Amino acid sequence: MRLAELLSPKQIKVPLQNRQKIEVIEELIDVLVAARQITDKTKALNAVLEREKIMTTGVGDGVAIPHGRIDKLTKVVASLGISGHDIDFDAIDGKPVRIVFLILAPSNEIGPHLKALSRVSRLLSKDSLREKLLGAKTPHQAFQILEAEEKEYFQ
Repeated sequence: MRLAELLSPKQIKVPLQNRQKIEVIEELIDVLVAARQITDKTKALNAVLEREKIMTTGVGDGVAIPHGRIDKLTKVVASLGISGHDIDFDAIDGKPVRIVFLILAPSNEIGPHLKALSRVSRLLSKDSLREKLLGAKTPHQAFQILEAEEKEYFQ
């Protein structure tokens, strides 16, 4: 599963407008609604917030990967947000977040969800990629950065 298959520039928000964790999650869900990847914003938000109650998805190094599983979804969908300001995401390293990658998956399938999480985690563990993404000025530019990095890293 390639991230370039999960994302399009329409599913990337540069810059994020909100500064609070829940509002950022809502903003990225709105991106998926606008891109016609999901139809039920409330179910998506509830799924992600329920997952956040279990443990923060602020994975450290300025990255958060909020995710959830919802009924009636037929495939994994994702959105990416890049912020020009710090977001308190209760990250495990205690540091603020600026890159937020939201993933939603069908509730009846675990494999694709875990593959997407793994792929995002591995790519965003690279300092150089995070720096490039933080420098992106447009959704299209962020998409191209991710696509190029993914080709190089996984081939």
